[in-house]
Amino acid sequence: MAVVPTRAFAHCCVWRTPVPEIQDPRQNHLLAALPVEDRERLFSKLEETPMPLGHVLYESGAQMRHIYFPTTAIVSLLYVMEDGASAEIAVVGNEGVVGVSLFMGGETTPSRAVVQSAGLAYRLPGQLLKDEFLRAGPMQRLLLRYTQALITQMAQTAVCNRHHSLDQQFCRWLLLSLDRLPTNELVMTQELIANMLGVRREGVTEAAGNVQRAGLIEYRRGHITVLDRAGLEARACECYAVVKKEFDRLLPYTD
Repeated sequence: MAVVPTRAFAHCCVWRTPVPEIQDPRQNHLLAALPVEDRERLFSKLEETPMPLGHVLYESGAQMRHIYFPTTAIVSLLYVMEDGASAEIAVVGNEGVVGVSLFMGGETTPSRAVVQSAGLAYRLPGQLLKDEFLRAGPMQRLLLRYTQALITQMAQTAVCNRHHSLDQQFCRWLLLSLDRLPTNELVMTQELIANMLGVRREGVTEAAGNVQRAGLIEYRRGHITVLDRAGLEARACECYAVVKKEFDRLLPYTD
């Protein structure tokens, strides 16, 4: 039985649900939104790809050879400074695609793409994606609208990092990650969280401790379990809602 994709963002409480055993490209919402004839032409060219935690899909300035459509994995886009310091500028999960520079004509990007949450993705050779984009059909329209939503996420992240507390940023990051996972659990090392938020590990410890004492999460040895999603949304800044609203407006996913 095919896996029926759900919307990437839901207001309801998130309960523990099993990871789908059957893998299907339609677990990625962009691929699911394609008309049947486009799916039939494209899906046979997709390659199922494991995405282990911490795996780097591409480095800053490197030539991109594939575009990735995550299904159960989450990929973090990081900007890396000359001294090695980094900060997350966006996250990509089953709502989108990694490698927008390929179809935007850039071929490379100054950011690094690293797997934030292990899982699977489907990849497509860059030239095949370009050919599909130049058909000027449904795929092109979806990719352009997704890119606009991604730019909104990047811009809002920059504002959030400048004006909001680390607790608020941590809650926003948790919610964005949670929306892209089939469970209410995240497996994430403290060091990786610190790199993404652009802070010291001690800052992550403090923020996670504050949120845990509020009864919103359970945090232990790299495992985060969300206990109260509504409380997490109330504690987060407005940046999460702004990004969610823009994705919902631009990408009305349909089967």
